[in-house]
Amino acid sequence: MQEDLFGRCPYVTAQKLLTGKWTLLIMHHLSLKPMRFNELQRALDNLTHATLTKQLRMMEENGLIVRTVYTQIPPRVEYALSRLGEHFKPVLDALEVWGSEYIEFLKKKAGHLS
Repeated sequence: MQEDLFGRCPYVTAQKLLTGKWTLLIMHHLSLKPMRFNELQRALDNLTHATLTKQLRMMEENGLIVRTVYTQIPPRVEYALSRLGEHFKPVLDALEVWGSEYIEFLKKKAGHLS
């Protein structure tokens, strides 16, 4: 049933586009600056080459990022947020604020348990 709502319901559509354990973190890093594959892999510790490749391909296919190949020797490939991906920056900012608030909630909760 949710598949029927993709492209019609904004929540189902966003949820489908943001699937993948690393999508939000990749979007965050690319919101700061365009990055090369190895830069992204270093920034996202514990992420395998294969998983990053799969995520980037999916995100490019979904129009969230653009992949630019520079014709030079050695070849250089850079990833950046697409125009649509750039429109996601306020959401990333809001997630940062909400995540920070939740971290504070966890700290207070842990303090009550001590």
